[in-house]
Amino acid sequence: MLIAAQVVTMLVAVLHVYFLVLEMFLWTKPAGRKAFGMSAEQAEATKVLAANQGLYNGFLAAGLFWGLFLGTSGTAIQLFFLGCVVVAGVFGAFTASRKILYIQALPALVGLVFTLIR
Repeated sequence: MLIAAQVVTMLVAVLHVYFLVLEMFLWTKPAGRKAFGMSAEQAEATKVLAANQGLYNGFLAAGLFWGLFLGTSGTAIQLFFLGCVVVAGVFGAFTASRKILYIQALPALVGLVFTLIR
């Protein structure tokens, strides 16, 4: 179960690096606009907010990588950051798009459960 917990936690961290790239660098590009279903005008008007959001996603990824790097000593760090991702995903699902629940919160919840039972 330890390997499964680490793999899922790594997946969540990599997903958040991807979110960082989408929100900080691709927001106004076709890939970013398509991912978030926005017009060029909407993307341009919100790009500063998206960059800030992307930075926070980067911090979540960094915390998960940090916890993984520490091995078993980093279990509490992994649990904290996975919990943060679950809360952010649930909030996003209620306030922005239900698909955030499945893309962000569900993988983090699986990682949280696997980390707890390892």
